[in-house]
Amino acid sequence: MPTETTDTYDVLVVGGSWAGLSAAMQLARARRRVLVVDAGQPRNRFARTSHGFLGQDGRTPAAILETARAQVLAYPTAELRRDEATRAAPRPEPDGGGFEVALASGRTARARRLVLATGVVDELPDVSGLRERWGRSVLHCPYCHGFEVAGGRLGVLAVGESSVHQALLLPDWSADVTLFTYGTFEPTIAQRDALSARGVRVEPRPVAGLVGDGAALAGVRLVGPAGAPDGGEVVGVDALFTTTRTRMASPLAEQLGCAFDDGPFGPVIRTDERKETTTPGVYAAGDAARARHNATWASADGVTAGISAHQSLALA
Repeated sequence: MPTETTDTYDVLVVGGSWAGLSAAMQLARARRRVLVVDAGQPRNRFARTSHGFLGQDGRTPAAILETARAQVLAYPTAELRRDEATRAAPRPEPDGGGFEVALASGRTARARRLVLATGVVDELPDVSGLRERWGRSVLHCPYCHGFEVAGGRLGVLAVGESSVHQALLLPDWSADVTLFTYGTFEPTIAQRDALSARGVRVEPRPVAGLVGDGAALAGVRLVGPAGAPDGGEVVGVDALFTTTRTRMASPLAEQLGCAFDDGPFGPVIRTDERKETTTPGVYAAGDAARARHNATWASADGVTAGISAHQSLALA
C-alpha cells in the first residue's frame, strides 16, 4: 500500500455511475462523509442515448452523469475523486478498523464502510465490424433500445440458447427478425416452433462479419463458398442485438474475500437484501452485484446499498 493517505471517511464508494452516485446521494443526505472514487469508464459510455430511466429518457449517459455528479457534490460532506481504486484491504482493529483502498495516483483512502459499484466489462463476440458499432447499431437490450429501431430489419447474433429468448421478444418491435445462430447451438424443435410462431427466421450459416457505413449497420455477411469470408451473402439488418459474457471491471471484491455467484452471463458479487456482501462492512450495487442489468435497477440498488451502509454506522 502507498504511504500517503487521505482522511478517513465514513463510506468510500468505488464507482461513480448510476449505482455509485445513487449510494453517495443517500449517504451525503445523511450528512456522512462520503468519497466517490471513479475511473471514468462507465459501461454504457458507448451508447448515444439512455432510455427507460424515468425522468432522463433520451439524454446521453454523459449528460445524466454530469447532472448527477453536480447534485451529489452540492452536499457539503460528499467528495468525488477521478482515480482508479487498485487494491483494498481491511484495517486491523488496533488501527481503527474499516478499510484502506489504494488508488492508482499513489494515494490511499480509508473508510469505515465500502460500497462497490465497480460494474462489469462486456466481452463482445469476435465478429468483424461488431466492436466499432457496439452501443450504436449493435445493441444488448430491446427495452433500452428497441423503440428507437422499431420497424427496421432486426437481427439477433446468438451466443447460446439464451439468445432464443431475445429473438422471441423482438417481434414486438419489428415484424422482420432474423436469429443468426452463428454455429453456437442448434435450436430444438420446440424452440424452432416457438420462433416460427413469432415470425422469426433462423439463419444457421456461419457469420463472416458486419457491413455498413461507419457506425450504421447495413447487414450481416455470411461466410461464402469454401469459407471465403468476403464472398458470402449479405442479409439486410438495420440493428443487431446480442448478449455478452461479462467479467468484473475491478479486482476489489475478490481482494476483500467477497463471495460470488454464477450469473447467466458471468460472475455476480453475492449480496443479501441490504446489498451487503459476505464480507461485513462491504456493500455492492449495480451490474457487478446483480444478474440482470438496467440503469434503473443499478440506481435502485445503489439507494439500498447507501441506506444500508448508513444504518450500519448509525445503529452500530
